[in-house]
Amino acid sequence: MPIYKYKGLSLSNKIFAGFLVICAMSTLGSGLLSYFVLKDNALQQSRIDQQSKVESVMLALDYAVSHSLIDTDDLPKILGNDIYEISDVNKMDVVVYDLKGQYLIANKDRNLVEKKSLPIDIVNRVLGRDQRVDIQTYDKKLNANVISSYMLLKNNTLEPIAIVYLPYYHSDSSYLEVFNRYVKYIVLVNLFVIAASVFLSWVISNNLTTTLRKFSDLIARITLFDRDLRPIRYYKNDEISSLVKSYNKMILQIQDQKERLSFTEKEQAWREMAKQVAHEVKNPLTPMKLTIQNFERKFDPNDPDIRAKVKKMSSTIVDQIDLIAAVASAFSQFAQLPEKKNEVFDLKEEVDNILQMFIEDSVFMHANKEKIMINMDKIYLSRIITNLITNARQAASPDRDMMINVDLEQINKRIKISVQDNGIGIPENMYERIFEPNFTSKSSGMGLGLSMVRKMIEEYKGEIIVKSEVGIGTAFIITLPSNL
Repeated sequence: MPIYKYKGLSLSNKIFAGFLVICAMSTLGSGLLSYFVLKDNALQQSRIDQQSKVESVMLALDYAVSHSLIDTDDLPKILGNDIYEISDVNKMDVVVYDLKGQYLIANKDRNLVEKKSLPIDIVNRVLGRDQRVDIQTYDKKLNANVISSYMLLKNNTLEPIAIVYLPYYHSDSSYLEVFNRYVKYIVLVNLFVIAASVFLSWVISNNLTTTLRKFSDLIARITLFDRDLRPIRYYKNDEISSLVKSYNKMILQIQDQKERLSFTEKEQAWREMAKQVAHEVKNPLTPMKLTIQNFERKFDPNDPDIRAKVKKMSSTIVDQIDLIAAVASAFSQFAQLPEKKNEVFDLKEEVDNILQMFIEDSVFMHANKEKIMINMDKIYLSRIITNLITNARQAASPDRDMMINVDLEQINKRIKISVQDNGIGIPENMYERIFEPNFTSKSSGMGLGLSMVRKMIEEYKGEIIVKSEVGIGTAFIITLPSNL
């Protein structure tokens, strides 16, 4: 019988896929997090560098103009040489404008300076705020971000004399280069982690699903007819242990219910058996009683035929006693089958010998092989075949001549015996009842024949089924292992 049918992925594949998804998400998440952290760190570092350089340049310029009282027009002369040194030391361009935003001096040639004058709004912002003004732009030629810092330069009396322009270039490649170096190492680490996770997920999912599959197979095979239901030994203290405990508890409950059911069935069977025995014994006792009472009432010692009447009465009573003995013998045989004495023999030859008892009847045998070897008790086989043939003869139809076919067939290690007649047939609603110990559809008999047949067949781990059609005939089909 099928246990489970998976729809979609199996449990092991789901666990395996889950591990892979977690690894992929972890790798992607760590990569993105590293990228943004490095980028933010690079931006903060660039601000710190820009702040440091701007402060360093402004300190140098303040120092250069602090030796004497100067004004805007003196700056080109005062800073003529110092501006180059300040720019080289801080590695930063320095451009000085007057308070109207017009170019005064720079650390490079005038023609190389892009801004010959400052926009009026920037001039107003610098003069109005009296503090550094930063404006961020993007230089397509250099492919870099530019932070333009504008600050007031004051003389030694703290009067504004110029506007200083300090451009600071910051390229994304600075943190991308660090990120690329980081990625090389993190990829190797993640590959190792993924490989380890794949192996670990395979081991975990395989162990888990193997254990669960074992449990499902055991549970699927549980029936009330199992003779040996063993608990599962599982010593790990995990979630599966609760499942094992539930299974073992269920096994104990099933065994307890089986014992109760077996006791109830046996008790019921023996009650029915006792009723049947009482019925079969009572049947001959009634005519015996009537015969004796009638003889006593009509007894005449002077009757010349008294000896013949006594002999007739004695014969009647002996016949009824023999019937009671037959009933007792039949029930004794049913209650305890003879001990099996298995031997290997040719089934075809043995069945042919059994059928010799019915040579006057139209009984035919067919086989699919010349020899069909089987290992079983010959007495069991004889009783099985004899009972089935006898039943077939008793079910003969008055409308046609009786014909019984016995077919023997061997398929691999299984042997099939079929006894088919053309009798009156059996109604379908009686199929199961015909194997009951006390059931019979005949006017005579105790209904034990087919019960004994099934009991003997089950002793050899076989089965018997019946197929019948009213008015057409009946076939009993036996399947047995060859036991070879």
